[in-house]
Amino acid sequence: MARFPRLTSPKLHGVLLLPVFDGVKLAALATVLYVIVRGLNLKSPPAAPQVTRQDTPLHRFLFKSCQILTQEYIPPLLWGKNGHIQTVLYGMMGRVAVPKPRGVRNLLPMEDGATVTFDIFEALGDHSTQDDITMVICPGIGNHSEKNYIRTFVDHSQRGGYRCVVLNHLGALPDIELTSPRMFTYGCTWEFAAMVSHIKQEFPQTVLALVGFSLGGNIVCKFLGERLSNQDRVLCCVSVCQGYNIIRAQETFFQWDQCRRLYNFLLASKMKKIILTHRASLFGTESSTLGDADLNKLQAATSLMQIDDSVMRKFHNYHSLKEYYETESCVNYIHNIAVPVLLVNSSDDPLVHPSLLAIPRTLADKKANVLFVLTRHGGHLGFFEGAVVIPQPLTWIDKLIVSYTDTLCQWGRQKHQTPCGRPRLRSAH
Repeated sequence: MARFPRLTSPKLHGVLLLPVFDGVKLAALATVLYVIVRGLNLKSPPAAPQVTRQDTPLHRFLFKSCQILTQEYIPPLLWGKNGHIQTVLYGMMGRVAVPKPRGVRNLLPMEDGATVTFDIFEALGDHSTQDDITMVICPGIGNHSEKNYIRTFVDHSQRGGYRCVVLNHLGALPDIELTSPRMFTYGCTWEFAAMVSHIKQEFPQTVLALVGFSLGGNIVCKFLGERLSNQDRVLCCVSVCQGYNIIRAQETFFQWDQCRRLYNFLLASKMKKIILTHRASLFGTESSTLGDADLNKLQAATSLMQIDDSVMRKFHNYHSLKEYYETESCVNYIHNIAVPVLLVNSSDDPLVHPSLLAIPRTLADKKANVLFVLTRHGGHLGFFEGAVVIPQPLTWIDKLIVSYTDTLCQWGRQKHQTPCGRPRLRSAH
């Protein structure tokens, strides 16, 4: 009787399992590719920004002349459509091929003993309208004029004929000691106001384009909305990637959605480092409102809210976090601004919850001077552009701010036949 090989033969068993192993490998590869495609958001096509506005002559002129508003923003193909990667790369390197503009550092003493520092960078040529225009720049949290994204924007603006003035947040520069027991907060406009006043006196013929990044956007909008007189000689205001309402923003920072709780921890660690750098000036001095108990709470803090409660609110003697957040949020002042306002956010910004974007959208629906621009990609202050992998030195947001300001100057020339440095301000009410 003939014998047949048993199916349990090791050699035959291995042959039969080969297709199974190949199938597992293919399934694993497909899973990896799926995760990559989903994680990098590769299926999301580039798009022109969504713009919320009223139909006014100025906005029609902007759409005709400022073409970047209607063109697609194209991020780097392989990673630029992921908001986390854009945000992390901005945080790690700021920009690529960073220029080194040369400025003059100014120190300005204040009544409470604090010393404001800001850098002035002169224009590298004439503006296209021959007007004297100064970009007044307020950086993001704990940032200053030496940060790469600020340097890149300053260089681009200088080459466009703009003088640039950059506020160094109180306590942000590691080599500049504090001269009073306080540092910058989310919405204290004292230092920014002192700098603006100095610029107006130093350059009596200039007009100002106010630009704020992230926390700086909150400060710039709050400054303009606090007093109508603050809008004198102001051409426009640009705010990039701010959250508008600090109370709501801090609440969302405790959510794990989009890893906000992780970002909260990282930002808190950054703030702790800045505060502890100035420990001798902030804690234990006769004029300080902070003591050893506050220092212990600071060192144990893992969130911005904990730091705000133990340290930040006490710089200005706020009785509670609610009072601190409400007073320092621009959402309570921004409706008073009468000059043209450009508010820019990104849909995939992991730091700004989507619910916060209802604020600028509603404002743009109600006020004729407000333009709200929302991109599909860009992350938090990223907005990198590029073909596949390597981003370009200049970002989409750098180009937008300068192009928007250029267009407003052209509008002023065409509309009033006078230098755009002398716009007539309407009442905010």
